[in-house]
Amino acid sequence: MTAAEEQQPAGRPVEAAPVPGPHAPQRTQTAPQRTQTPPQRTRIVLAEVSRSGSRADRTRSELAQQTRVGETLVQGLMRAQLSLALRLSLLVLIGLGGLPWLFAIAPTVGRVTVLGVNLPWLLLGVAAFPFLIVVGWAYVRLAERNEQDFVDLVQRPER
Repeated sequence: MTAAEEQQPAGRPVEAAPVPGPHAPQRTQTAPQRTQTPPQRTRIVLAEVSRSGSRADRTRSELAQQTRVGETLVQGLMRAQLSLALRLSLLVLIGLGGLPWLFAIAPTVGRVTVLGVNLPWLLLGVAAFPFLIVVGWAYVRLAERNEQDFVDLVQRPER
């Protein structure tokens, strides 16, 4: 340890000695006096080596240029959205369309009354609306998740 380092309190960095700047050239008496500016300093920094384009940039350009790769990515998103819509439509069809079948197959269920109102009227007239709201909420949430997965796929950095 040097004497300068020993004088610094613990935990404080040691200050570096100043680096002398470039010296001005000596002027001679015989030459006419010109105003000479010192040469400009050039700062050289090592640049990080990077690829010309990342995977995300290539994927975005594929989408923008509507190439086969971009078209395939968009078709995958559309296929996922269509699959989701068909699955939830099937749920609504079974949930609401199955009730008349239930009442036709088991007529005793159709004759049940709740608070003086027949069960079929309550299920189809009242309970159907909250059911459709829940299915709609689930569709929006899952469709947004599909879109976010697509965006994550497009913007995913290269590994």
